Amino acid sequence: MASVNKVILIGNLGADPEKRVTGSGQVVTNFNIATTERWNDKSGQKQERTEWHRIVVWGQQAENCAQYLSKGRPVYIEGNLRTRQWDDKEGIKRYTTEVIAQRVQFLGSPTGEKRDTTNSAPSDAGNTGSFDPGNGPDDVPF
Repeated sequence: MASVNKVILIGNLGADPEKRVTGSGQVVTNFNIATTERWNDKSGQKQERTEWHRIVVWGQQAENCAQYLSKGRPVYIEGNLRTRQWDDKEGIKRYTTEVIAQRVQFLGSPTGEKRDTTNSAPSDAGNTGSFDPGNGPDDVPF
C-alpha cells in the first residue's frame, strides 16, 4: 500500500531565517512559522490555538528565503515531515520533527507581488540530523 507524507502550511515567521552552509557546501535555511486556529467553544467564547512549525529549506531556495523573508512575513509552505534525532551534551536522545520545504511562496510583499520558489528536497535524510539535498535542479521562477 502506498503512503503519503505531504504538508501544506500558511503561517507567519516567528523570527528572521537562519542561513548556514554545511561542510559539503550546501546552503540550508531554517525558520519557524506559526499557524493559528480560531473557533468558538460550546459557550460561545472565542478560542485560539497556535502551533509552531520548524521549516528547513535547501539550495537556491534557501538563499532566497534568507534574503527575502523576515520576522512576521506570511509564507506558504509545501513539503514533507522529517523526524531526526541527536544526542545532547548529557548524552540524552533528542528528537525534532521538521517540514522539509519543497515549495515556498512568499506572501504579503509590499507590492502585493507573490514570489514562488521550488526546491528539490532531500530524498532521504535518515535520522542522523545531516541532510543531503542531492544534485537535483533548483527551480526559481523569478
